[in-house]
Amino acid sequence: MRDDTFFLSHAYNLAIDAWRAGEVPVGAVIESEGQIVACAHNQVETLKDPTAHAELLAITQAASTLGDWRLNGCTLYVTKEPCPMCAGAIIMSRISRVVYAVSDDKLGCLGGALALHEVSTFQSHPIVTTGLMNQECLEILRAFFQCKRELAEVSDQAQLPAKWN
Repeated sequence: MRDDTFFLSHAYNLAIDAWRAGEVPVGAVIESEGQIVACAHNQVETLKDPTAHAELLAITQAASTLGDWRLNGCTLYVTKEPCPMCAGAIIMSRISRVVYAVSDDKLGCLGGALALHEVSTFQSHPIVTTGLMNQECLEILRAFFQCKRELAEVSDQAQLPAKWN
């Protein structure tokens, strides 16, 4: 059965692909009428593009697949709460629903740091569901950044003169 867990699991697998590509492990899937119409993972480093977040890539792909920039009736599944840029794109593309795993109290804009989807003057107000698969998605993010920190420490030590190591 294709339910929220099915689609978010697919996004999680995309997050693993992101890690393998050296990207922050975030994956996104867009569903329409029970079918996946778009899927992407972060490609900021690969494309050297600060806008190449999983959500934006998936929104562009879904609009192309469906032949309309209005994604009414679509659900976005993403492993981490969307940032301000992505939350804005979600609202502008009129995605009906967002399901995300990990909240972000620093940059999340669908309830974490801000709740852009609740601004009354906006035309679109996606329904937001959080917390599904939180532990798995949180673990992969933590592990990724821990590895990055450890690699940075090793790199810093390798650059020190031998007498300082």
